[in-house]
Amino acid sequence: MPLLLRQKPSGQSWDNILDGVGGIVLAESKATTGRQADDEEALCEWCRRRFLPLLAVDRGLHLLNVAYGGSIYFDLARECPEALQHRQPPERGLRHAIMVERGTHLANLYGEGEIVVNSEHRRAVQRVARGFRVGARALDGVVEAIEAQQDNWFAIGVQWHPASASASGLDIQLFRGLVDSARQRMHKPARAARRAVA
Repeated sequence: MPLLLRQKPSGQSWDNILDGVGGIVLAESKATTGRQADDEEALCEWCRRRFLPLLAVDRGLHLLNVAYGGSIYFDLARECPEALQHRQPPERGLRHAIMVERGTHLANLYGEGEIVVNSEHRRAVQRVARGFRVGARALDGVVEAIEAQQDNWFAIGVQWHPASASASGLDIQLFRGLVDSARQRMHKPARAARRAVA
């Protein structure tokens, strides 16, 4: 059952707020103050410490990357003029090809090689955060997805919008991956307890 959280209530801990939650979809940053930005970064770290599955989408990807020491381009066309057109205002629904990197979690979900996504953005990952690797790049080399290097933490950030009307049928794989990881995580303590009793 989805639970929408627009902002962390003051004075409450992530432990209390997210008790019983199986996974997080981080759609974008809503921070307007330094404290809110700190709360969002703390949420990413809270997920990492608990191996809580995390799917970060578009600006959520940027937040995840920055939370772990990465950097972003704020205006890709200006800061990286050799990049392809990743934004075409006023036209909506830009789609372009990306290359999914071999041996990544993303490759397990989508398969390796070229896929087409609905990626339309002005910002982009510049330097990938510590503990993360590139999951996919556009054909011009711009990072379109990152993922945690830890095998026991499903944490993937994507530049495209897998839930929008212009998403590919393949994009359901991201949500299946999140749900499957949440299910596995929830059953691990029970399996460990059964082994300890036996």
